[in-house]
Amino acid sequence: MDRSTPAPHRILVVEDEPVIAESVAARLRSEGHLVEVSTDGLAAVEDAARFRPDLIVLDVMLPGIDGLEVCRRVQAARPVPVLMLTARDEETDLLVGLAVGADDYLTKPFSMRELAARVRVLLRRVSRYPGAETDAAVHLGDLVVDPATRETSRAGEPVHLTALEFDLLWWLCRRPGAVATREQLLTAVWGWAGPTASRTVDSHVRSLRRKLGAELIRTVHGVGYALQPPDR
Repeated sequence: MDRSTPAPHRILVVEDEPVIAESVAARLRSEGHLVEVSTDGLAAVEDAARFRPDLIVLDVMLPGIDGLEVCRRVQAARPVPVLMLTARDEETDLLVGLAVGADDYLTKPFSMRELAARVRVLLRRVSRYPGAETDAAVHLGDLVVDPATRETSRAGEPVHLTALEFDLLWWLCRRPGAVATREQLLTAVWGWAGPTASRTVDSHVRSLRRKLGAELIRTVHGVGYALQPPDR
């Protein structure tokens, strides 16, 4: 193998519907990835420990244990980017998924082109760990965001953020008070745009507010969002 050629990423697809599982696996293999498929929640946890994937595409509804519990167990053992697949577009379900460690989600039915784009964005973040950023930590009131360690704290208490949540917060922190449109955020943080764009941004903002405080990110109606620097 040419030493300049990067090693293929390892992706675990967890989906109990055979047609969807094989379609997703085939598309990801066509992109050059090594792919394994699990069709059961408990088996998926074991497969993740054995296969050590760089990313997991994870359906919420699974036999054995559901995708949320799979995500909890996998993240407890080893942090790994997770793209969740859900048959429902309920905001509560999406926030729960983000809370247990998922980085992004797709609502069924979805296009394979969009799935491949989301996977590429998440895998770009794999190469950033740890400490690829050279910028100094940002201190805004009692909020501290450190790109070198990808750690966040509020009032001295550490706050666990997913990879996408951190990248969204970091982008806003470097522009405190400036208003960003959803389209700007999608381009800068996600690197894609699609029909579910607004919901994706909104869900991640809601998750950040839940973890860091509702007052931290201000909604500018009809425009987008801005980080409101907290008082010292």
